Amino acid sequence: MARPADNETHGAVVIGDHVQSLGIIRSLGRMKIPVYLVNNQSLCIGRFSKFTTKFFLCRNYQDPDVLVLFLTDLAISEGIDGWVVFPTNDAAVYSVSTRKKTLEQYFRIPTPEWKVTQNAYNKKLTYAIAERCGIPVPETKYPENLNHLIAISETIHYPVILKPAVMYTYFLSTGRKAVIVRNPAELINEYRQMSFVISPDDIMVQEIIPGRPGQLYSFCSFYKDGKTLATCTARRHRQKPMDCGKGTTFARSEEVPELAEYGSKFLQEIGYYGLSEVEFKKDPRDGKYKMLEMNARTWLWHSLAIQCGVDFPYILYMDQITGSTKSNGQFRIGAQWVHFYTDFAISANEILHRRMTVKEYLHSLDGETEEAVFARDDALPFLAETLLLPYLYLTR
Repeated sequence: MARPADNETHGAVVIGDHVQSLGIIRSLGRMKIPVYLVNNQSLCIGRFSKFTTKFFLCRNYQDPDVLVLFLTDLAISEGIDGWVVFPTNDAAVYSVSTRKKTLEQYFRIPTPEWKVTQNAYNKKLTYAIAERCGIPVPETKYPENLNHLIAISETIHYPVILKPAVMYTYFLSTGRKAVIVRNPAELINEYRQMSFVISPDDIMVQEIIPGRPGQLYSFCSFYKDGKTLATCTARRHRQKPMDCGKGTTFARSEEVPELAEYGSKFLQEIGYYGLSEVEFKKDPRDGKYKMLEMNARTWLWHSLAIQCGVDFPYILYMDQITGSTKSNGQFRIGAQWVHFYTDFAISANEILHRRMTVKEYLHSLDGETEEAVFARDDALPFLAETLLLPYLYLTR
């Protein structure tokens, strides 16, 4: 790969938008690192950040071939060979990971190759590896077809979750990550509906771990050469929607040693490099933290870690540029992160249904809280989000 000279500025290309991208843009931009944003929609809050150097529209970056052609053309036309690429969603991770060797001719690609990344992308592989490593997971069944599902439907303890092994395709088509079913008839009907969108053998039936979203936890890290060099663990108190969330709306940093042990085991087993979030839910029936999934990229609330003293995007960027990283030491606990608009809507619904009081909501915001979009030194994205709320509501 043609690299810029040492006295030239290396930048970053962020693929995707919304809160994940904005956090990366601000992290690197505040360090005077140029950042290009690539997204498939022109109306996005990241392009309004003062730390976004340039914005580029790529309508179908979900297609790996389209993204490769776009990025290689961008590298040549903009003279940005050697910049670091940050994919921020599963579609972009898939495109970058499956075309890593081609893209590495022009860019630094921290995303691992597909033989590694697929272990996070496909939950059948995820759970098999977790069980091999002794990491608890929810009880999950893998029906081969409709007849197999019908045969086991009467033996299942309801309610359960019907979910895809590969989330991205189903989510893109339906806007849902999973479906809660309460009896055999619902299970069979929803399975048939899901089979129109994804392959039947990619559909899983999983037990629902009791408890509200306040029992959701994440182990987040920068992992390299078999070691976790930077970590942050958090408890995710609220999500949208609350019962089967597409994204966290309120999180607080906590120290949970079991999660670090489990997460590190999994990352070591798959030979991972880079940033990741390994998600768990604490089962009140046995007190075990059970692994739900892994995100092989930055996650929605990753800027909380910066508030805790762990700047993940900058750590990854510097490792790509210099080839060395020092441990950050212990992250700070008790810091909070909130995406105000979505969290307010979720909390209002909880209050309306008497699952939360106004006092509890207000008390949860006490203390040092990082707002996902608003920043004093970069206020325009929050203004843009406010004005775009009707559009964002309809599209998300």
